[in-house]
Amino acid sequence: MSMFPTASDDFYRKVCKAKLQPVLDTIVRMKQLGVWVEVTTLIIPGLNDSDSELKEIANFIKGVGSEIPWHVTAFYPTFKMLDRSPTSITTLRRAREIGKEAGLRYVYTGNIPGDPGENTYCYDCNELLIERVGFTVRQNNLKDGCCHKCGARIDGVWE
Repeated sequence: MSMFPTASDDFYRKVCKAKLQPVLDTIVRMKQLGVWVEVTTLIIPGLNDSDSELKEIANFIKGVGSEIPWHVTAFYPTFKMLDRSPTSITTLRRAREIGKEAGLRYVYTGNIPGDPGENTYCYDCNELLIERVGFTVRQNNLKDGCCHKCGARIDGVWE
């Protein structure tokens, strides 16, 4: 079930030294098996940060399940990729918006502690449910796995 163009597969082979299709197949298979799945995309400036690429990723995830969280994370130059700039907060926020527009319920910005995109909001009423700063949970407003305001069932593993 690939919806990605050849360019994405080329990027995956060149940068990640792997094939994209097995990753996509695994996401689909885990979902079919009932395993909780979350997807993380390291956004590297100039390599996989175009709107079209981000839309394709978001649409693939949505095709598997709108409840799958998508973490769009910032790249920081290191090791063999010192020629790239860090991912801007503007790019991460744009990626988050693209994911939300595609119909994903939970899209998070990563590697930017304190950004509102770290938090979990109700997909139905947009109420703040889980407030985070980095890896710290500041508040958890879930009530039995549901939004405390509107009662919508929030996807996830809450046991």
